[in-house]
Amino acid sequence: MAHVVENEILLPEMGRMLQEGKSVRFTPTGVSMRPWIEGGRDAVVLRRVDADIRVGQVLLCKVGDRFVLHRLRAIEQDGTLVLQGDGNIVGQERCSKADVLGRVTAVYAASGRRKWLPATTLWQRLPRLVRKYGLKIYRKLFV
Repeated sequence: MAHVVENEILLPEMGRMLQEGKSVRFTPTGVSMRPWIEGGRDAVVLRRVDADIRVGQVLLCKVGDRFVLHRLRAIEQDGTLVLQGDGNIVGQERCSKADVLGRVTAVYAASGRRKWLPATTLWQRLPRLVRKYGLKIYRKLFV
C-alpha cells in the first residue's frame, strides 16, 4: 500500500537522510521529466551529491519554496545551476549547489524493472518543436 506524505515533510527529511549517506527511493509526482520519469508511476533512487556535480545529471533541488526533480542543463560562471525538466519545452530554474538535496542514480518502472535514464542533455538540445511532438506521441502511446 502506498503512503502519500506532503512534500513539506518528506523532502527535508529525505535531504537529511541523503546527507547521512543513505540512499532514498520515492515516487515523484508531476510530468516534467517525461519521457524518462513518469510521475506517480516510476520510482527514483537518490544518493547524496558528491563534489562533482555534472551537466546531464538529474537532481532534486530546492528552488525558492518548492522542490524540483530536473536535469542540470548548465553551470553558469558564478556557479549557479540551471535546471530544466526533460518534459518541459520552456522554462528553467536556477539554484545554488547548496540547494541540491541529491541526484538520481536509478529509475524503476512500477513493474520493478530498471529503466534507462540518459546521462546527457541531448534530448533537451533537440529543437522545441521536435520535443513538443515527441512528447505528444509519447503521451498517446504510453500514458
